[in-house]
Amino acid sequence: MKNSFSTITLKHLIIDNSKTIGLEYPDNPTIRALVSTLKNVKWSNKYGISYIADNKNNLDSIYLIFRGVAWVNGKYFFKNKPINTNIPEPNYTSIKNKKSKYKRKCPEEYIDKLQVLRYSENTVRTYVAMFEEFINYYLESDLLSINANDITNYLKYLVGRKVSKSYQNQAINAIKFYYEIVLSLPNCYYHIDRPRKEQKLPIVLSTVEIQNMFKTITNIKHKAILMTIYSAGLRVSELINLKISDIQSERRLILVRNSKGNKDRVTLLGEKTLIILREYYKTYKPKNYLFEGSKGGKYSRTSIQKILKKAVLKAKIPKRVTIHTLRHSFATHLLEKGVNLRYIQNLLGHASPKTTEIYTRVSTIGISEIKNPIDILDI
Repeated sequence: MKNSFSTITLKHLIIDNSKTIGLEYPDNPTIRALVSTLKNVKWSNKYGISYIADNKNNLDSIYLIFRGVAWVNGKYFFKNKPINTNIPEPNYTSIKNKKSKYKRKCPEEYIDKLQVLRYSENTVRTYVAMFEEFINYYLESDLLSINANDITNYLKYLVGRKVSKSYQNQAINAIKFYYEIVLSLPNCYYHIDRPRKEQKLPIVLSTVEIQNMFKTITNIKHKAILMTIYSAGLRVSELINLKISDIQSERRLILVRNSKGNKDRVTLLGEKTLIILREYYKTYKPKNYLFEGSKGGKYSRTSIQKILKKAVLKAKIPKRVTIHTLRHSFATHLLEKGVNLRYIQNLLGHASPKTTEIYTRVSTIGISEIKNPIDILDI
């Protein structure tokens, strides 16, 4: 029975910027001798456990060597399995070495855990910034002494600062990540009430406004960027990560890789968008990403925002338009043309149909057929 065996506990460790398998085991001469037979096994003074390179061969060797001798506990190791192995690696070294505006820096083990779980670079930078702000609010307190009441008081402080609900939720996520994921403390102990979600309607452009905006753009690259975002319902992060190979022109589809939630999906490639993309490609000849900066690499978010702002001003659109407005407009226009909500959900990559249902509240479908009661009055 496994309870009569010694236990080898596997843990994810980042040592010298490399992913390793940590082996935690009792001080037993038989176990120590078996551990020493593992290829290139080393000892970490920092963590007080043995470790080897994280790869399938080493993992298989561990289970093979200890079969019938010890129970290999993979609970922590597999619970923290990387959520996606295909997303681009953030520059963790630069994140760790970045000069902080605070006295107390984010603990290295916090960033190491984000690396093990393969969070996107945007999420890593947001979590680190949010957590640093939190731990510097309690600058004189040991992190393990901070309790649920302290966290609630910090959130009250944020409310007093009049931060957005989105900012408050990001702060909660960053704090919970440390106590629940890094330290593996019970979820119930760090149950934190979140702000109620705002029920604001998305800003949507009319088809005429979209048309007028595109007509103002003379630069073929700029036009291709905004047309691709609108006609495929893309987030800005999805647009800048598009590779040339993601444009499936024969199928009239765009493959969106590693979108929000680390999911792949396909979305529409419009005929007019394809024409513009072909013209753009012949002129600019990108090498890897579909849209690249002047020095290569991904096109910047800031540049896209400037392109949109200029086009909106030229088209004299009086609304507060963001890149995401184009995505909202894409979804709403599809709905108004009678496209099933389920299809729109898939095209947008929404996990829940409830997220997509908000477009039923801004769509004019059905409303235009309702006769206003004032119009039948004899006035």
